[in-house]
Amino acid sequence: MINLAVVVPATNSPPTLTQCLAAIHAADEPPEQLIVVDGPPSLSASGARNAGVRRATADVVVFVDADVAVHPDVFARLRAAFAADPDLAATYGSYDDSPANQATVSAFRNLLHHHVHQSEAGPAETFWTGLGAVRRSHFLAVGGFDVQRYPHPSIEDIDFGHQLASTGGRIVLDPTIQGTHLKVWTLRSMLWTDFARRGIPWVALQVRNRRVSNALNCGWRHRLSAATCVFGLAFAVLGMTLPALGAAVTLLGLNRAFYLLLLRRLGPVRAAIGVGLHGLHHVVSVAAVPAGIVAASIPWATAARRESSLVERAGADADAGTLVR
Repeated sequence: MINLAVVVPATNSPPTLTQCLAAIHAADEPPEQLIVVDGPPSLSASGARNAGVRRATADVVVFVDADVAVHPDVFARLRAAFAADPDLAATYGSYDDSPANQATVSAFRNLLHHHVHQSEAGPAETFWTGLGAVRRSHFLAVGGFDVQRYPHPSIEDIDFGHQLASTGGRIVLDPTIQGTHLKVWTLRSMLWTDFARRGIPWVALQVRNRRVSNALNCGWRHRLSAATCVFGLAFAVLGMTLPALGAAVTLLGLNRAFYLLLLRRLGPVRAAIGVGLHGLHHVVSVAAVPAGIVAASIPWATAARRESSLVERAGADADAGTLVR
């Protein structure tokens, strides 16, 4: 029997926390421990997760964001996955295709995340803390999340996944493990996240590792789609109609499956807006590349800064959090 401890970071008093916890309590085979880290307010999400793991005693730690309502079968699936495969270090799932907020920007953003994760099932080199599980021993072995480099919600889970994979830990993306995303996105928050919170640090991580990632939305199809958007925009600005139309057709072909998902879930008008939002997402992500290269060269981040012990890293937060049974 695989024991589970769920860790929910909630230091920013999220309004969706009640829904998140209700879904956890109502799920099949609920966890043996539920750890909600709700303070201090200055503690980052990464620090809250590290502090939560330090409190956990279960074999496997499940991270659930406070704006995610897990599906009823999530914990049963996680127990089965780790019990069936002793070599499995970590696994994670995806948002479902029915986001709580149906405003166009929120629906588009959540469906994009859903589509990318649903399309990348199998062995993975990254991790996801929205709804992901890891053996506690593996988590401790790599030192947890880097709270110094990522003081705000960013790509701390991707960085952690790379660290885990580099030590031989096997990670699997299982798209049947799903939760409903409760977050409300705005156009501004989406673009800021694409550029500053994910784009720049993910490029910087690849530069520091001297390795181009092909994981998730860094895959060849996504890169080609982004390049098509940039060239298509340039052709349109220069008045080159035929090349611009060719780029538009190529974009539709590369993303046919995703755009059909938008059409099914949003209808033709909002799906068309979603295609435009996807193009904007690509352009902003490409703009983050030079900024990420520059960020990787800034000497503030040194290897000596990353402690090898989770206890040392979370020690200052020994009193943080509330244990909910």
